[in-house]
Amino acid sequence: MSSPSHVQSGVPVPKAIRIRHFSPDEWEEFIEEWASALNSLYAKVRRFGGAGDLGVDIAGFCTDQGFLGDWDSFQCKRYDHPLRPGDIWVEIGKIIYYSHLVEYSPPRRHYFVCSQGVGTSLEKLLNTPGTLKEKMLENWDKHCLNGITSTSPVALTGALRDYFDAFDFSIFSSRSLVEIIEEHSKTGFHTVRFGGGLPQRPNPDLPPDTPTENESRYIRQILDAYGDHLGTSLADAAALDSHDSLKRDYLRQRERFYHAESLKNFARDTVPEGTFGALQDEIYHGVVDVCENSHANGFERMKATITQAATVAATSNPLVSTMKTQDRQGICHQLANEDRLNWVPEND
Repeated sequence: MSSPSHVQSGVPVPKAIRIRHFSPDEWEEFIEEWASALNSLYAKVRRFGGAGDLGVDIAGFCTDQGFLGDWDSFQCKRYDHPLRPGDIWVEIGKIIYYSHLVEYSPPRRHYFVCSQGVGTSLEKLLNTPGTLKEKMLENWDKHCLNGITSTSPVALTGALRDYFDAFDFSIFSSRSLVEIIEEHSKTGFHTVRFGGGLPQRPNPDLPPDTPTENESRYIRQILDAYGDHLGTSLADAAALDSHDSLKRDYLRQRERFYHAESLKNFARDTVPEGTFGALQDEIYHGVVDVCENSHANGFERMKATITQAATVAATSNPLVSTMKTQDRQGICHQLANEDRLNWVPEND
């Protein structure tokens, strides 16, 4: 059934279909983005490529020992057809040859991933390790003898043949594009690459009664601003108990800071690295002139700056669709926490 949005932009193209039309650069970028999702499964993930990669595109290391400990290999292929048996013989040969040379221990699992998916004939082979081994033996001379390395032929004889015979071919498997897309969706790159909007943002935490160490600098700045307004020094927030309006303002400012921290955490999980930092910079440049204008006291400077922050559109930032006024205001306190904004400048 069509909808008004389909009239404007057409029926959405499924993500798996879109991936099949990625350029070589887009495919490599997508795979690198996807690899970042694997960090939740492994101690570390590394992407390799080019000459000397020893048949490894992406490695997920289970321990800090890297190739010496348990690890999984992900072989990423981009062809104009679903992956076929003829596409992988040399890749299997590399894993066998280089692990035999103890360049690395055999991977726990070796997954084939292709932008066009995995063909039926190959999937059947991967599901029957014994048959896969037989076919690998039949195809060694055609695909591996001169295909593994350009320096010399790799004959399947002697110790290498013994190693081949004992090798566990059940490690070879595949990953579907649907699985890859699901894992990619857990990265901050997914919405930027495929659109569809950001997920629903959780409600921010309420500020705890006792400020955390992370709040010390911006709270000190707030208290100094109040003190500049009152003409006295405030040692801590308890000094506000006799100033009801300032106490209410103080509680609002802390709530705004926690809104901004909530957005920062949300950004970490949903958009590419650096997106929230770019938003902070945009807010900073939108308010710094107001902050550095002449003001009667620090409290007036803080109020004017925060009022200005609420008007900064930041429409170019991917986070804008989920931002609230409190986020913009709270970012001012994050900037004050880093002394990028100062409510009572020393030279005033």
